Amino acid sequence: MALGAVAEPPVRRRGSDYAQLSRRISQAGLLERRPGWYVTRIVFTLGAFVAGWVAVVLLGDSWWQLPLAALMAVATTQVAFLGHDAGHRQMFRRRGPSEVVGLLAGNVAVGISYGWWVDKHNRHHANPNHEDEDPDVGAGALVWTPEQALETRGFGRWMAQRQAYFFFPMLLLEGLSLHVASIRAIVGREDGKYAVPMRHRAVEAALLVAHTAAYVALLLAVMSPVKALLFAVVHQALWGLYMGCAFAPNHKGMPMPTAEDELDFLRKQVLTSRNVRGSRLVDATLGGLNYQIEHHLFPNMPRANLRRAQPIVRAYCVEQGIPYAETGLVESYRQALGHLHEVGRPLRG
Repeated sequence: MALGAVAEPPVRRRGSDYAQLSRRISQAGLLERRPGWYVTRIVFTLGAFVAGWVAVVLLGDSWWQLPLAALMAVATTQVAFLGHDAGHRQMFRRRGPSEVVGLLAGNVAVGISYGWWVDKHNRHHANPNHEDEDPDVGAGALVWTPEQALETRGFGRWMAQRQAYFFFPMLLLEGLSLHVASIRAIVGREDGKYAVPMRHRAVEAALLVAHTAAYVALLLAVMSPVKALLFAVVHQALWGLYMGCAFAPNHKGMPMPTAEDELDFLRKQVLTSRNVRGSRLVDATLGGLNYQIEHHLFPNMPRANLRRAQPIVRAYCVEQGIPYAETGLVESYRQALGHLHEVGRPLRG
């Protein structure tokens, strides 16, 4: 979607727009670390995660393990949100402690490569919704532009025509996809060297092996193979669904810049992002990602400060004549699905 029609202030001011906003945010103290908040969040999140696995052991060989697997999917996603915050250095300014938390949350607790995710996510933040630069909107199981749709063949084309209907069911496989992508990132090579840069490749590989071994051993130790398999299916499927539902409202259905769109940092981040309004329950459920505009403008801002930053950012966008997208959760999904359906229109003609 071209962005040329967006009303913008005089070009001579564009270079300073983000700097002005950044000063307001900094003067409000919103870039300061929140160690107390994060200590409390980590204790409660990891406490619930560990308590869940203790409950799995105590419950034993019971069909009640399946509802517990659904609860563990929620706990696992909340741990993943901590890994996200660590990757952006929202907890600590220094890289070392951030990496320790990221490796523990990602590789050990969740079973995905922290190094792979950071590389992928940083590229997304640098060019959100850019078809050629953002890995989150590259053609794959889903297509995000009519051009991508027209390039599909066979079963992929059949899926592209109907992808809006299959979006949520496909998220049930997102957890498996993340595990597979992590393994590929660690071992994958191109032109004689590793395809994905990673600071601690051997450590990450060892932690993923340890996670998988512990996960399988624990399930088989406390329940029958059939129940263990069903627990894993429910846990991984609902974790993937939850993760996908948390990330889907953020950019899907928003403008997709191309190389022809010359946007400064402020506009590139605001115009491609969508906020989801709601209570503090929505904040907790979506891990603060409902403040996607503020997060993209200030990715190292502690999660707890995003709610306070929102009125400052929104007011500044009004001053600059920059559209600020904000909607309810259900409407955000409707817009995302509407975009997916519209992308497949050329194939249904």
